[in-house]
Amino acid sequence: MANDADNLTIAALDIGTNSFHMVVAKPVVGGFEVIAREKETVRIGHGSGEMKQLDDDAIERGIACLARMRRVANSHGAEIRAVATSAVREAKNKSDFLRRARKEANIEIEVISGVEEARLIHLGALHGIGEPDKTMFLCDIGGGSTEIVLGNEDEEMIARSFKLGAVRLTDRFFSTAALHPSAVGSCRAFVRSTLMVLQSEMAELGHEIAVASSGTAETVAKLIHARSGNAEPKTMNRFAFSGKDISETVKQLASASTVEERQIMFNLEKSRSEIILAGAIILEAISDVFGISTFMYSDYALREGLLIDTLQRRGLGPEASEVDPAMRSVRLLADRCDDRPEHSQHVARIAGQLFDLLHQQLGLDASARRLLEAGALLANVGVVISHSKHHLHSYYVIRNSELVGLSDREIELIAQVARYHRKGLPKMEHKEFAALDSSDQHTVRALAAILRIAVGLDRTQDGRVKKMSVALTELDLNISFTTSKKLDNELNEFAANERRSLLAEVLGLRVKISAS
Repeated sequence: MANDADNLTIAALDIGTNSFHMVVAKPVVGGFEVIAREKETVRIGHGSGEMKQLDDDAIERGIACLARMRRVANSHGAEIRAVATSAVREAKNKSDFLRRARKEANIEIEVISGVEEARLIHLGALHGIGEPDKTMFLCDIGGGSTEIVLGNEDEEMIARSFKLGAVRLTDRFFSTAALHPSAVGSCRAFVRSTLMVLQSEMAELGHEIAVASSGTAETVAKLIHARSGNAEPKTMNRFAFSGKDISETVKQLASASTVEERQIMFNLEKSRSEIILAGAIILEAISDVFGISTFMYSDYALREGLLIDTLQRRGLGPEASEVDPAMRSVRLLADRCDDRPEHSQHVARIAGQLFDLLHQQLGLDASARRLLEAGALLANVGVVISHSKHHLHSYYVIRNSELVGLSDREIELIAQVARYHRKGLPKMEHKEFAALDSSDQHTVRALAAILRIAVGLDRTQDGRVKKMSVALTELDLNISFTTSKKLDNELNEFAANERRSLLAEVLGLRVKISAS
């Protein structure tokens, strides 16, 4: 195994009951950079009753998939760490599958317990959601089992694995060609009775946020979002949906009498349309039994948790105690793409000072400060494509990068703030800006207005501006700045005043910037 972090590449492989997932990544300072993702629907646990035996056909599909995954990992020079979950864990003939995986695909598989599976999913979700200090209720609905965790960055207070999976329950309750009239009710009653053993303990401990991960949760979230009529976001990470939304989704899914009808009605892949009703019923029961009114979807789950755990074992991965994984991922992107990151960092500091002085006057919630900081740090990442029109390229880079701990809406706002840090002002002729609701349009305009002045105040790109102050009158806003040394401030003062028009427009005041 490689010891040099610069040459280390890890492929984390999740061998699930329904799908095999692999994420290939390299460690970078404080985190990792994803190089490739692979997913195949293998359904290794399908057709085997209560998953006591892996069918011969399932083993063949699994080994063929592992061989392909091995070739992908080899193409990136990656070490593979593979774990298997409920279907392999419960199979009496799992040794046959493990032996063939070792011999034919050169992959050594760890068969992990349900509790260890829950721990790794929790580790992934902590970084995907980006709120490690909050007590998180987490559920992950797999093909063969459902993991439930209650914990924070310091500990898992509860970690349980239930034999409730979308594939398992489909085989048990929805195996007929047409949906049986009593199948939904029977499945719902079974799931709820199984989960009830944990109800009182969960209620006693409580939680601050509730998170759902897995393909089932993502599909349910997408179906809920589709009902809004809005275009599907680039990422569903941190998308929030209610228990009522889930119940309505179950009702709609159950209205289809066959899998084929369900596939057409909801534009699903065939493999997902077969198992989504069972999966949605599990999620609905979790909401009802544990009294969860709102879930947030996490795009990070077992495979990312496995990757983080593997890197941490090498002393390379992000620590759970690191605050705000979202800002860590923002800084990693800036480090990769910005040719003058120290300039962007100083602009972010100036912008933060101005935000603290003006956010109430601008009608901005304090939480918008993080969006401004991210926009400032990423304003120049477009130079990785070209210096010419780099503000436009920055928008593209931000929207198409993996930024964890942020919702699609937050990423869009950050991208637009970065896009408007120079040149043209936000206008309705710009389709991305026009697509925002009025509140988000105001946020973009206000944050971009601050950022434009901050960029001007570091026109010399040497960090000379240190402290900001403001004086407000009924008609005027005067912004003063000081430097740590007696340096010429003419260029920075001129550049900042050249960029003041948007702030003046947003505030409805005359704006003047000067050295004090």
